[in-house]
Amino acid sequence: MKFLELATKVLSETKKPMSAPEIWEFAERKGYISQLETKGATPLATLGARLYNAANDKRNTRFQSVGVRPKRFYIPGITAEDQLRRADEITEPELPEEREVSYLEKDLHCVLAYFTRTWFDAYPKTIVHSRSKKKDFGEWIHPDMVACSFPSQHWKTEAYELSQMLGDVQLRFYSFEIKQRLSFSNLRESFFQAVSNSSWAHQGFLVAAEIDENPEFFEELTRLSRSFGIGVIKLDLTNPDDTRIKLTAGESDVVEWDMVNKLAAMNKDFRAFLARVRSDLKSEEIREEMYDQILEPEAIIKKFGKHASSSNK
Repeated sequence: MKFLELATKVLSETKKPMSAPEIWEFAERKGYISQLETKGATPLATLGARLYNAANDKRNTRFQSVGVRPKRFYIPGITAEDQLRRADEITEPELPEEREVSYLEKDLHCVLAYFTRTWFDAYPKTIVHSRSKKKDFGEWIHPDMVACSFPSQHWKTEAYELSQMLGDVQLRFYSFEIKQRLSFSNLRESFFQAVSNSSWAHQGFLVAAEIDENPEFFEELTRLSRSFGIGVIKLDLTNPDDTRIKLTAGESDVVEWDMVNKLAAMNKDFRAFLARVRSDLKSEEIREEMYDQILEPEAIIKKFGKHASSSNK
């Protein structure tokens, strides 16, 4: 039995619109799951993706959908009209129970630091929120990590010195908001945190080790990313070199210096980061040891061990 055949069997029996998790739960109770030809690592996500694609395929006549969050699927001609009306009135998302993870958000900094150094050729610095003045503390103001790339690494001395004279040194600043996972349960709060605390930089990113594979979720994530210019990075704990930018960030041509000044006044880590960048820019010699330590991939993999494999399935 294939995934869509499983869905047909369940929906034909229940005769009502059902979300992918509801279909899967019903099939488990009935023992239909054992009849699947193949399950894969994330069968529920696969079922949801197949249903989502089928319902959005204009050539498809078997499956239709109703509602938004959650989206429920039904078979035309089998489902009663009153069932469709009731399903369409449900607007609250049904969130799957999220398993606990054994690592903290701060543990993910080493993976992002490695990616930032290798991908952006930038030097990262963790911003510890607790080091801000208590009266100024606000999680929606502080990024979790910042980074800077220097043109002096690649430019000829003459070009670099002339750019300094013209006041155009081409520094690039990056800002990152880090989460263990992204799902419907924390999407809007996490996303707008990133919007709020990345406005000062050339590029801002929302970063997570786990991202919900639900097609509806990724559609909403993509919409928010395009609307506000925040990129999305998926960390890979089993192989840091496979960390990828899932959604590209928009680029700002200027730094919002008022916000930079506000952050510097609030947080000594950010203030130290600015001082370090200034010193390195002036000396044309980057003191790499003054930024976050960059671990080798093997050390990162060892740090997360067996827990990494489950988070990247």
